[in-house]
Amino acid sequence: MSDETDLIKLYSARILALAADIPHLGRLENPQASVKRRSPLCGSTITVDVRMANGQLSEMKQDVKACALGQAAAAVVGAAALGSTVEEVTRARDQLRAMLKEDGPPPEAPFDGLEVLTPATAYKNRHASIMLSLDALQEAMQQAETQ
Repeated sequence: MSDETDLIKLYSARILALAADIPHLGRLENPQASVKRRSPLCGSTITVDVRMANGQLSEMKQDVKACALGQAAAAVVGAAALGSTVEEVTRARDQLRAMLKEDGPPPEAPFDGLEVLTPATAYKNRHASIMLSLDALQEAMQQAETQ
């Protein structure tokens, strides 16, 4: 496959559609925890604000300033995260990292929509941006639980 064909596959219509429709955009007033993560390679940033109730994510907002792949990941995470526990988000984060770096399977439900990013495994320079949303969400949820 040529590099041009690879890039077309990477930026599929589904990825671009996800990037254009990110749930829970914005910032929460008075969050229990807020975490900002930045990819040093591309400069993408995501800030996640959370509230937890009974060990589950009850509210979240995310401020996403990222490339299309980071935006697509944030869209999938935003759509799947409410009601999740820290353990479920940690597992999804670890599974996404393994998918990208070790050719592992996509994350389990409810984060299985991250499978759309499988073509990005060949682009190591994009991995950090893709990981931002789950990294920030997991850290914020962990901080909220320890309060």
